[in-house]
Amino acid sequence: MKYNGLIGAVCFSAALVMSGCSSSDNEEQIVSANQGAETLYEQAKRQMDAGNFAGAATTLSTLDSRFPFGPLSHQVQLDLIYSYYKSGKQDQALATIDRFIRLNPNHSDVDYAHYMRGLTNMETDNNLFQDLMNIDRSDRDPSKSREAFEDFRRLIEKFPNSKYAADAQKRMLYIKNRLASYEIAIARFYMRRQAYVAAANRGRYVLEHYPDSNQVQQALEIMVVCYDELKLEDLKRNAIKTLMLNYPDSEFI
Repeated sequence: MKYNGLIGAVCFSAALVMSGCSSSDNEEQIVSANQGAETLYEQAKRQMDAGNFAGAATTLSTLDSRFPFGPLSHQVQLDLIYSYYKSGKQDQALATIDRFIRLNPNHSDVDYAHYMRGLTNMETDNNLFQDLMNIDRSDRDPSKSREAFEDFRRLIEKFPNSKYAADAQKRMLYIKNRLASYEIAIARFYMRRQAYVAAANRGRYVLEHYPDSNQVQQALEIMVVCYDELKLEDLKRNAIKTLMLNYPDSEFI
């Protein structure tokens, strides 16, 4: 009996030692993992500081995959959004933004995610080559600009006190000018084909939807020409009257 009791005591002690070792091993793995995450994040920050956003995006993406629930996870995702944006990877940026907003709707920096969504959609609409060559691109599909406008509108609506709200408001005005320019470009396309009804409708659309844009004068002038071609004297007089009140130096008066 004593022998059996001694064996039991030894086994019990061994179990306690093994349990202690297992617990210690787990703690060491956690510490090691945290150190690995911090090391990777420091590397990503150095890359961002050096302007190497493509490299930072790669590092942050690896970090996000290996430590999706770590203490740095939210900041990693926010930095990843910015790195994707700066390195021209708009699709990846939008996917990361949408994931962050979906999983963290109440996060203190979710307004930043909405703001970056607007910036990313604006950037997608831009064309560096055409900008450098001073090529008019007003007739390009403005769908991404419309998305950006909605992104900024949503930001201001949900987070009116956000530090990004003022800049978002300015960008919305810029986008209005872009969208109004598109309507004017299409109106002129119709005029060249003598589709005056369609052209006049585009001009009126600018007045109704973008009255604070920089394309209102051109919209009114297009309407004057189209109504003249269509022999719609009352509408022509109304357009000229509005033009006189707002743009007295217009050559169409």
